[in-house]
Amino acid sequence: MSALLDFLRQPFEIGSLRFTPLSILLGLALVGGLALFTAVIKRILRDRVLPRAGLGRGVSVAIATLISYGVMLLGVLIILPVMIPGFNLNTLSLVIGGIGFGIGFGLRNIADNFVSGVILLIERPIKVGDHIKIGETYGDVVEIKARATTVRTNDDVDIIVPNSEFISGKIFNISHGNNRVRYRFPVGVSERSDVHQVAKVLVEAALACPDVMRTPAPEARLVEFGEASLNFEVWVWTETMLNRPTSLRSKVNVLIWEHFKRSGIVIPNPQRDIYIKEMPASPHS
Repeated sequence: MSALLDFLRQPFEIGSLRFTPLSILLGLALVGGLALFTAVIKRILRDRVLPRAGLGRGVSVAIATLISYGVMLLGVLIILPVMIPGFNLNTLSLVIGGIGFGIGFGLRNIADNFVSGVILLIERPIKVGDHIKIGETYGDVVEIKARATTVRTNDDVDIIVPNSEFISGKIFNISHGNNRVRYRFPVGVSERSDVHQVAKVLVEAALACPDVMRTPAPEARLVEFGEASLNFEVWVWTETMLNRPTSLRSKVNVLIWEHFKRSGIVIPNPQRDIYIKEMPASPHS
C-alpha cells in the first residue's frame, strides 16, 4: 500500500511542467465532475429557464449549448493548474500551438465540424425542431452536437450529419421562419372535361382536408395539355403536415377521387390504337 502511495506521489517533470500520478487522477476526476455539472446546467437552461423567458425550443437549445461550452472551457482552465502544478499562460500557448499542429496533421475534419457546430448555434441557419431536406431525404433536426447533427427522417431513422456539411453544402430548411409550407400535387383529367368545373372541384376537394390551410387558400392550375389528358396541379398550404408530404398527398388524392366521382369527372386511362396494314399469310393457305 505504501508503495502505491509513493508511486502516486512520485513527481514527474516534462520541461517546466511538474506533476504526479495523483494530481493527474485528481484532475481527471474534476474534469468528469465538471462534465456532469455542465450537462446538468445545460439541461436546466434548455428545459426550464430559457423556455420560461419566452424563447423557442431551437433558440433555447442553441443558447444552452453555447453557455455549456463556455462553462466547460472556464472549468478546464481552472482545473489544469490543479492537474499540472506550474501550468500558466505560457504553457497554455504551447498547448494551443500543439493542438494547432495536430489539427494540421489529421484533426482538421474534427476541428472543421466543431467550428461549424458553433456557427450553427450562433447564426442558427438550422435549429432543433426545424424540418429540413438533405438530398432527397426529409427529416427533423433533433440534436446539434459539437461534431455532428442528428436528423430524424419521416421513417423514424436517425441520420448523423457532420456539421461542416450544413455550412459548405446546400440544405433546404423547409420550416425556417415558420412552419407553413406549400405542396403541389399533379392530377390528370379527361380532355373532354370542363376546365373551370375541374378547377372548382379540385379546390373544394382540397378544402375538405382538415390539414390544408384555408388562408392562403388552395389553388388549381392547368399546367399542360397531355396526349390524352388535361394535366392540373393542386397547390395547398399546410402547417400540420410539413414533415409528412406523402401522407398529405394521399389524403388530398382520396378526397379528389371522391369529388370527381360525384361530379362525373373522369380520370383518363392511357389508350393506344393499333392499325394492322396486312395480316400475315397463314402457313396452311
